[in-house]
Formats: sequence, structure tokens, C-alpha cells
Amino acid sequence: MTDASPPPHTPTDPPHTPTDDRRAVEHILGRPLAQSWPVGALPPGSRVTVVRDPDRDGPWQVEFLGTIDAMGAPEPNDHAQALSGELLYWVAFDAPQYDSDGQGPYRKAQVWGRCLRPEPDAGRPASPAGRKPLS
Repeated sequence: MTDASPPPHTPTDPPHTPTDDRRAVEHILGRPLAQSWPVGALPPGSRVTVVRDPDRDGPWQVEFLGTIDAMGAPEPNDHAQALSGELLYWVAFDAPQYDSDGQGPYRKAQVWGRCLRPEPDAGRPASPAGRKPLS
């Protein structure tokens, strides 16, 4: 007896591709995501720590690491409480996270620029002031 159904999903299988994510978000928004990267924005692939907003309790339960995702370019944040010129970034999280309301887990989200702290690149030399001595 043969079973024509696909094998069950295993934890090692990637559940979504970047294209799946982009299509789903574009469907929800009803528009394509921006692909033109703003000058001065954190580049895709940048390592960041997502931090809690000092002005409110959230939006995440804890601080955690993630990567600026190339799914969509950063966009201006037009929320009434946004800082002037603040951008919204797509961030892929290193591990699933819960928001301050207990919703989740989320593996990726659009995060306000004020809640991102760039992490130094391990492969790039430090700035002159913070340069590590050569051995």
C-alpha cells in the first residue's frame, strides 16, 4: 500500500521562504513592499539588538538579537508617536519572540528604528577609537 501524501513537516524543514513571507505581507497590506533602500538606513544583513522602547512598556518582552531582513526596504514610520524621520525595518529574529502583550511567537516583524541597536560586525575592523590591538 502506498501513501501519496507528502511526508509530515519536521522541525528541521524551513517552514517559509523569503518569497512566501513577502507575498503574505504584500497580500495583507494590499500593496507591494518597497525595495528601494533609503540612503543612510541600516543595510540588509546588519545584526541588531531589538530593545524595549524606553517611553513605553514594550513592544517586546525582552531584548534579543536579529538581522535586518531584505524582504522589504525600510519605510518611513507615519505613526503619530514616531520620531521625525524614523524608519520601520523588517527584522528576522534569531529565535521566536513574544510581544509585551504575550502575543506570538513571532519570527520576523516590522520594528521601529528607535528599538534597534546596531551590533558591531564580527568580521569588520572596529572603529579607530575602539580598535582592538593586533596580536
